[in-house]
Amino acid sequence: MAASSHSAMAFPGFKGCDASVLLDDTPNFTGEKNSFPNANSLRGFEVIDDIKSQLEDMCPGVVSCADILAVAASEAVGILGGQRWNVPLGRRDSTTASLSEANSDIPAPFLDLNGLISTFSKKGFTVEEMVTLSGAHTIGLVRCRFFRDRIYNETNIDPSFAAAMKEECPFDDGDDNLSPFDSKTPMSFDNAYYRNLVESKGLVHSDQQLFVDGSRRTNPQVIAYSKNFGRFKHDFANAMFKMSQLSPLTGYDGQIRTNCHFINPTTDEYRE
Repeated sequence: MAASSHSAMAFPGFKGCDASVLLDDTPNFTGEKNSFPNANSLRGFEVIDDIKSQLEDMCPGVVSCADILAVAASEAVGILGGQRWNVPLGRRDSTTASLSEANSDIPAPFLDLNGLISTFSKKGFTVEEMVTLSGAHTIGLVRCRFFRDRIYNETNIDPSFAAAMKEECPFDDGDDNLSPFDSKTPMSFDNAYYRNLVESKGLVHSDQQLFVDGSRRTNPQVIAYSKNFGRFKHDFANAMFKMSQLSPLTGYDGQIRTNCHFINPTTDEYRE
């Protein structure tokens, strides 16, 4: 999925790896798809639907949507040039979601460094892991509305890069125009994202906050990743393994959804 929020693969649901983000709104239930970071940004749901449909034909009620998301993230990174990680299975799917907590807990593209550190820390991630997981923006797309202020108003940006992005994102139009986070190699999982930051070519404000003048907390790690793809992909796989273990539902908690978009019909009430 492509996303405008920090890390296309991070924070798969505001509570954890429970597929709550896949739930559609209904007259009696409000999901997370229309939260500020997700609305008109998350894409690729049809890929998950296709996988789920085939699995339901082969082994009904066995593989959760949460497990599909976790495996798909690892496989996608591997296919695009990164390092796969082991994905323990057995998650169950959430029967709840929270629009308000998705709005507050998913890292926003306008956060400064302290805000990013705080948001990731709430989920148990270190500053180093935050820098690593931000590298998910080596792939994915972002809407114009989330980087317009940076390219028109910020000064710590390469002038030629800003000029090129203004062609893609007019000052007063094109909110939903999509541009890649990584303008160098947008379809490859590599370390160009970090090279962009060193060159002041981070597209959204929160990305460039990882590399700003005088920052001893994150600058050295960004420089190291910009020079050493092997180190980045190894660290990313480890951080994503930790992410995949974020508060999973197991045992009798949750359910195995038949359709990833909706709670199973036997559930009496959608709960928020």
